[in-house]
Amino acid sequence: MSQYTFLPPENFLGLDAEHTAYETSQAVVVPIPFEATVSYMGGTKNGPRAIIQASTQIELYDRDFRGEPALDYGVHTLPYLALGHSTIEAALESIAAAVADHARAGKLVVGLGGEHTVSVGVGRGLAAVHGTPLLTVQIDAHADLRDEFEGSRYSHACAARRLLELGPVIQLGIRSLAREEAELIDAVTDQGDTLRTFFAEDIHAGPAYLATLAQWVRGRKTFLTIDADCFDPAYVPATGTPEPGGLTWQQVMAIVRTVARNANVVGFDVVELAPHPGMHSADFLIAKLVYKTISEIMAARKL
Repeated sequence: MSQYTFLPPENFLGLDAEHTAYETSQAVVVPIPFEATVSYMGGTKNGPRAIIQASTQIELYDRDFRGEPALDYGVHTLPYLALGHSTIEAALESIAAAVADHARAGKLVVGLGGEHTVSVGVGRGLAAVHGTPLLTVQIDAHADLRDEFEGSRYSHACAARRLLELGPVIQLGIRSLAREEAELIDAVTDQGDTLRTFFAEDIHAGPAYLATLAQWVRGRKTFLTIDADCFDPAYVPATGTPEPGGLTWQQVMAIVRTVARNANVVGFDVVELAPHPGMHSADFLIAKLVYKTISEIMAARKL
């Protein structure tokens, strides 16, 4: 195993020892409480703990699967990844090393952020094991396509741009972007298999886009990254940069199912939850999203 340091452990879904043993668990949760470049409201470093704590209140029974899917595949929760590094690049190297170790062991790696920058490390770790090009599906309010922001190429505002270095990126739910990001989208979306952006209005217009999404991802090694601010603030107000006009629970789950059932999803993360006192509904929603996403990916692997 690579040399990296962890903080004390907690357990996603509150599962018993039989269903959390590393050797038999098909999914591994990696909590990554990293926050270094947030540009408005902070608190994403508290997201992983809030998600894990809320997850212990989720009913394991899922009507979509007519059972308790977590007991079929098992979930091992790692201790919190300690990232007291002097540079963001060093922190990303540690994230990538941790993800690669568990991907190499055949696990579905589930990252819990933390700001969106952590997704660069998760993507790199998956690519180190599964190879490139690695397709990224990004569900987000923001394009995150800046090449640099506030002096850093590893800002949360640059996450998708760095992931483009690993392979194509498909974005869904975008409703906030800078001029340079709009120009990049306009420049490449008509030039083939590099970048495809579905804006929030494309999602709200109806499910026709899902067929295009399915065609894009079919059979491809895929990393799914979900920013909590993809949801409308009415659903998830507890995020640093909430944007109006966002997606509903049903719309996000339709995207997740389409990706899970058509792509070869090798890992995913959920980032940018910034827990607020008294807003535990957001923590619970994100925790349930993580559980549902694992279950959809595992069910698709059986098809």
